[in-house]
Amino acid sequence: MLKEKLLEDLKSAMKEKNINKKNAVQMVRTAILQVEKDKGIEVTDEQIINIIAKEVKTRKDSLADFEKANRQDLIDQINEEISVLEEYLPKQLTDEELEQAVTKVINDVGATDIKDMGKVMKEAKVQIGAKADGKRINEMVKKILSK
Repeated sequence: MLKEKLLEDLKSAMKEKNINKKNAVQMVRTAILQVEKDKGIEVTDEQIINIIAKEVKTRKDSLADFEKANRQDLIDQINEEISVLEEYLPKQLTDEELEQAVTKVINDVGATDIKDMGKVMKEAKVQIGAKADGKRINEMVKKILSK
């Protein structure tokens, strides 16, 4: 299970004194524990993957601020954390694979124009999951529906 793998990786990062890996894994484990505590459930691997994807997105969003502030030390740290976390995520879809998946979703829900975007996005998130970032899915849906 992914939860045990995260614990093992945390222990090895601490032994190796790899601070960025330790911090990244620790933040994910904290987010998992928070979800479990709030909802009173035991999270599944699927939910853990979604939590990790959310953590990656948060870090990518903060990169722009660090670049504006010209903080190369923080940029390097965040990039290393992102690469650590991406190891736990499923392989990301290429643009061609994403286009095929989104086209299939559009056909499944019977979308014809941009007004159906909400329905398409909801179903695309379910079918594609963490294999593509929500922003990429959104851009692909817009591109296909506006043809």
